[in-house]
Formats: sequence, structure tokens, C-alpha cells
Amino acid sequence: MDASAAALLGMGIAAAGFGGAGIGIGYIFGKMIESTARQPAAEARVGKYMWIGFALVEAIALYGLVIAFIIMGLRG
Repeated sequence: MDASAAALLGMGIAAAGFGGAGIGIGYIFGKMIESTARQPAAEARVGKYMWIGFALVEAIALYGLVIAFIIMGLRG
């Protein structure tokens, strides 16, 4: 495998992280809606942790984007 093919493969794997972030965000919001429906009084407390989890998932997605851009910059 030459370096160009390895770079393309690396960018693809880094971009696949976006799919994982999408799944994570959907899971976080789905569980928030489920927990609020079961116990509406706990919405404020659960919402705080939901936003923290959302921020962490978004940070991971941005790391994947940065890695893909770094690989693209090294390639060209």
C-alpha cells in the first residue's frame, strides 16, 4: 500500500467518526426525552448532564474533522 492510499484510508476512517457522533447525539437526546417523559420533575437536573454529554460528543466529532484535515494537508 502506498502513502497516498493510506492517506485516503485514514481520511475515510476519520470521517467515519462523524457517524459515531451522530449515533451518540441521537442516543443522548433519545434518552433525555425518555427520562423526561418518565419523570418530568427531573428535567432540569437531567438536562444539565445531557448538554455536557452533547458537548463531549461534539468535541470528539471535531477531533475527527481535525485529524481528517491534518491528513489531507500532509497528503497534498
